[in-house]
Amino acid sequence: MRFSYQLCFLTGLVLAVHAGPISQPAATDDDVVEKYLKRFYNLTEETPGIFRHGFSQMKEKVEEMQTFFGLKVTGKVDQETLKVMTKPRCGVPDVAAYSTFGGGAKWKTNKLTYRIVNYTPDMSVAEVDESIERALQVWAKVTPLKFTRVNNGGADIMISFGSGYHGDSYPFDGSGGTLAHAFAPGAGIGGDAHFDEAETFTFSSSRGFVLFLVAAHEFGHSLGLSHSNVPGALMYPTYSFRDVNSFSLHSDDIKGIQSLYGSNTRIIPDPQPPTAPDACDPKLILDAVTTMSGETLYFKDRYVWRSSQFKDGAQLIESFLPSILNNIDAAYESPNKVFIFKGQYVWALSGFQVERGYPKSLTALGLPRSVRKITAAVYDQASQRALLFAENNYYSFDENSRRMDSRYPKRVEAGFPGMTGDVTAAHYDRGYIYLYSGTNVFEFYRRRLYRVLQSTSLLPCKANFPK
Repeated sequence: MRFSYQLCFLTGLVLAVHAGPISQPAATDDDVVEKYLKRFYNLTEETPGIFRHGFSQMKEKVEEMQTFFGLKVTGKVDQETLKVMTKPRCGVPDVAAYSTFGGGAKWKTNKLTYRIVNYTPDMSVAEVDESIERALQVWAKVTPLKFTRVNNGGADIMISFGSGYHGDSYPFDGSGGTLAHAFAPGAGIGGDAHFDEAETFTFSSSRGFVLFLVAAHEFGHSLGLSHSNVPGALMYPTYSFRDVNSFSLHSDDIKGIQSLYGSNTRIIPDPQPPTAPDACDPKLILDAVTTMSGETLYFKDRYVWRSSQFKDGAQLIESFLPSILNNIDAAYESPNKVFIFKGQYVWALSGFQVERGYPKSLTALGLPRSVRKITAAVYDQASQRALLFAENNYYSFDENSRRMDSRYPKRVEAGFPGMTGDVTAAHYDRGYIYLYSGTNVFEFYRRRLYRVLQSTSLLPCKANFPK
C-alpha cells in the first residue's frame, strides 16, 4: 500500500473511533465549537475568539456540519447545533455518504486474514469469537471478501483490546470516551482494530456497548469505508443499540462497500423489500401513531405515513429515523422529546437524534417486570401525563417528576368508558385522544367517547378525498 499511516491520519481519513462519547469539556461554548470543528471539519483558524467574531471559515465549517447532520443551515451555532456537537460520536472526521477514505484505500485481495490478539474480561472467549466473526460476515455477505482466522503471527486485521497507551500513537481516554478505532487498509498497522478496555462490552445487552455492533462498524473502516451521513446506516458516526438478532446492513452501507469490492455473486440476491402498506386496506392495523414536530406519523412495519407528506405515500422509516425503530410498538410526543417503544426498551428522540443514555428498559421508567411491551402510548396535555397501555390496562407516567403515578395500572374501560378491545395505538390531537383497537379508532374528548372511526379514514386513502 503506497499510502503511509501518518499521511492518512493527517488528512483526517484513517483513524476511525466508533461512537465514542466525547468527554464534556469544562469550557465555554466557544471552546467546544472550535475544538469540534477543528477535530471533525478541518477548521484551521487558530485566532482566539473566532466563534465570537464570526470569521468566514468558522461560518463555512458550521454550515458544513449542519448540512451533514440535517440541521437548519444558518452558519450560526444555535442550541440545536451545539447539542449535536456535544453528543456521543465517533472520532473520525465527517464525510459524505458511503465515501471511502480516499486515494484508493482498499485491499488488493479479496482473501483477508484476521487474528484476535487478546480478549476483554467483560465477555466469555466464545462470545468475543462469535461477535467478531459475525461482524466480519456482515461485510462478507454482500461482497466477494472472505475472512480466515489465524491464531499466530501476523494478519491483515489484528484485533486487540487495550486501554490508555496501547501500542499506537492514539491512546484511549478511559471510560466514557472513545470506544474503539480502526485503520484503513495497508501494510503494518493498516486494517487493525483496537477496542478500549475501559468501556464495558457486551454480547447483546443494551447495558454497555454491543461488541458485534462496534466491531462491525470498525471493520467497515478496516476495509476502507469512512462515515455515512445517513441515520440508521452502520457507518453513521454515532453508536446506537440494535437488536443483534434482527440486524441487517443498511442499503447505504451496501452501496459503499460494493463500490470498493463489488457484489457477492456467490449468493442469490436478497428479495425485494416488502410492498408498502395500502392506506385504503380495510384490514390495516397500525403499529403506532404519534405527533412529532407539528405533524402526525402513522407507523406500520418498516413504513410510515407523514401527515406533512401524505402525497408521497408511505415512506421507509429508516429514511429519516434510525433503523432500530422499525416495527415499533408505541410512540408519543412530550413537550420536549418523542419517546418510542419497542419490546422491553424505550428510546428518546430529540429532533431525529437518539438521546444519550437511551435506550432504557421499561423497568427504568418504573413499570413492573411483568410488562413485556407497551402496545400504545399517548401524552395527555391536560393532565401532563403519558398514558402507557399494556394489553387491557394502562399506566400513568408523570412527565414532571419522571415517576409512575400510584394507584395504577387501571383497566382501560375504567378510564375510557365505551372503549372495547385492547389498545393497539394512540395519539393526541387538539384536545382529543384517539385510541386504536385493530381497525377501529375511538375518539375521546375529556375522557368521553365522541365517535368511532375506521383507522383508514385518517390516512391518505383516495376514498377519503373529495372527487
